[in-house]
Amino acid sequence: MRTRSLRFQLLAGLLIPLGIVALVQFSVAYRNAEVTARAVTDRILLASARSIAEHIGYDAGADVTVPPAALGMFDLGYGDTVYYRVTRSDGRLLAGYPDLAGPPAHGSGSQPQNYDGHYRDEAIRLIALTQPVSFAAGVQPATVIVAETLNGRIAMSRELWIGSALQQSLLIAIACALAWFALRRVLGPLLRLGTEVEGRKPDDFRPFTVAAVQAELDPLVRALNDYMMRLGAQLDAQRRFTANAAHQLRTPLTLLRTQASYALRGTGEAERFEATRAILATTQQITRLANQLLSLAKAEPHGQQPRRDPIDFVATTRDILVEHGRLAVDRHVDLAFDVAAPVERAIVLGDPTMLRDLIVNLVDNAVQYTPAGGQVTVTVGREPEGCVLRVEDTGPGIAAGQRALVFERFYRIPGGDTEGSGLGLAIVKEIVDAHRGTIVLLDRPDGPGLVVEVRLPGVVESGSSAADVGEGGRPPLEEPVLGPR
Repeated sequence: MRTRSLRFQLLAGLLIPLGIVALVQFSVAYRNAEVTARAVTDRILLASARSIAEHIGYDAGADVTVPPAALGMFDLGYGDTVYYRVTRSDGRLLAGYPDLAGPPAHGSGSQPQNYDGHYRDEAIRLIALTQPVSFAAGVQPATVIVAETLNGRIAMSRELWIGSALQQSLLIAIACALAWFALRRVLGPLLRLGTEVEGRKPDDFRPFTVAAVQAELDPLVRALNDYMMRLGAQLDAQRRFTANAAHQLRTPLTLLRTQASYALRGTGEAERFEATRAILATTQQITRLANQLLSLAKAEPHGQQPRRDPIDFVATTRDILVEHGRLAVDRHVDLAFDVAAPVERAIVLGDPTMLRDLIVNLVDNAVQYTPAGGQVTVTVGREPEGCVLRVEDTGPGIAAGQRALVFERFYRIPGGDTEGSGLGLAIVKEIVDAHRGTIVLLDRPDGPGLVVEVRLPGVVESGSSAADVGEGGRPPLEEPVLGPR
């Protein structure tokens, strides 16, 4: 595909209309040259005819004498031949060529009449002039016809048209040069901007100067600067993520290697049992970290909107709590599920896997950070704008000054003794942003702990006849989860 040149398009947009105007002007100039040459020829013919008519001398029995000046005015150097004829009113030939064509019958006798004709196989231009003349018998009207071949008229028309065409061509050439110079000057900032973009290093995200381009290009440069700023921020975040992920994985992998070496060196059954249990715990930690890293990579924006499938948030949340019931029992945490009456189902449009990861991370965080004997309550409600997921725990909570930081990747609250990677809330924030929802962290109204509220745009169902929709297309479970069994 050929490259579309902005300079060529602008120049074509200027010169094509100019060329059309020039063609019209050439046509008009040619027409004007024809009219001018014909008018000049007709005036010379009229002057010659009047000169002949005014200088006719007639003596009885003698021929009419034609003054030489009347015919000499046609000598313009183009080799034209002049013919004339003088007749009386009764048709008697007084002088000239008897077979020279007379004027059309409809012509007026009192006014000079110009007309075209052919004589001796040549095109000619004629004029007929009737004027009273003194003869021996008295004053009688005489008709003077003067004709000239068209060599001079054609040459005059051509010279006039060529002169006008040369002037127009010169003006067009000057206009093209000025347009080219103007385009180079106007497009100069854009070309310099392109050169600057090409010359930038891959890690150079400095903004381009807006003042160096025209006002019409300001939106383009500002959008480019905004894109570079977002691209730089994303690349910085990816570099930090890669470095932190490498660090987070290096530590448990090193620990796993140490534990495996200890198990190989162990001599007693008890030592090997303890080493194997430690290896199992470390493996679970690595697995959880890898799953969170995959979830975070999936939740990151990639320029595309997530899927918009209808998901029953109530059924999905109930399924996840069933899966986490054993973890809550092992940690002696009371895990409860509450559906805000009279809600039986709450439909949201989103990606099923991402929304499941959202609930999993919130529930997992709440269970992990709630001490033994504590309580975690998960509530799903419905609002006119969508669905609300509320996860409340009786753990240590998060100080107000730390709440903006916990959404950063790998950030962990200083002084905490709970194992974790610092990715849970970061994953939740990415998923909420991808679904255009909101998330807030609040204090428990009746004691220590943390409340996480997530609001997602939803589709409210008012009837019970809608088709069942569950997480991943499965029908919702019927048995609620109320706590450890």
